[in-house]
Amino acid sequence: MSGATLIDGNAIAAALRQRVAEAAAGLRADHGVVPGLAAIIVGDDPASRIYVRNKAHACAAAGLASFEHTLPASASAADVIALVRRLATDERVDGILVQLPLPPHVDARAVITAIEPAKDVDGFHPLNIGRLWAGETTLVPCTPQGCMILLRSALPTLGGAEAVVVGRSQVVGRPLAALLLAADCTVTLVHTKSRDVPAICRRADVLLAAVGQPAMVKADWIKPGAVVIDVGISRTVTTEGHTRLVGDVDFAAAREVAGAITPVPGGVGPMTIACLLQNTVLAACRRRGLPDPSALRS
Repeated sequence: MSGATLIDGNAIAAALRQRVAEAAAGLRADHGVVPGLAAIIVGDDPASRIYVRNKAHACAAAGLASFEHTLPASASAADVIALVRRLATDERVDGILVQLPLPPHVDARAVITAIEPAKDVDGFHPLNIGRLWAGETTLVPCTPQGCMILLRSALPTLGGAEAVVVGRSQVVGRPLAALLLAADCTVTLVHTKSRDVPAICRRADVLLAAVGQPAMVKADWIKPGAVVIDVGISRTVTTEGHTRLVGDVDFAAAREVAGAITPVPGGVGPMTIACLLQNTVLAACRRRGLPDPSALRS
């Protein structure tokens, strides 16, 4: 079958996890440090529990310690913040992850702001966001970081490329824009008030879709030969009644136009946990005044 080169997120994530494991082994051998990741779950959401369990398995495979803290769905913001602050003083913990979404009565912004910035491995703390936009060394949000690694695997030289990001969320779209700017791209953020979105997308040498709307991005939105990174993931039901995962891009049609493209699943998804592990090791080093491990230097 002709068409775009597939960007294999599973393989690239596995290589990153191996480098994380090497860095963690070096920290343990040279400094007696075992990087630790603490995850906080509020409530009994099954998807969140599966996600945190997968992170714990990934930590174990990479030689990291993991700690899971579960609070009842009735927990208040004050309860969650109190736990976050206790973990800030726990020397076993280098990274604090608060599993989102939180129950509606818990102010997620207040909880995230309470996280010690040096342990904010999700990269969501306002201080870390500011450092990202200022071009300073910081802990970068995991999914945008993973997108950039995938993008560079297909297009190592990004300087001067026209990049369009569809979606302006605080979690993906905006951090992605900052990273693309830092890579010397010309960046456009498309959002709900943008005019003639297909025309904007057709200018892109690099098109990144992160809106959570199945197959929103059509093949005729894509510049021939462009690199397409599909961040979206949604569950749909086929006419036969089967459930399948799809992205924000109409994959089959887009593959005939793009130069390179990520699949869903198997594209951006595996990179998120791999980058979380990387952030945990980086946090462990930086908190102790140690240089970033050579295996994790870009």
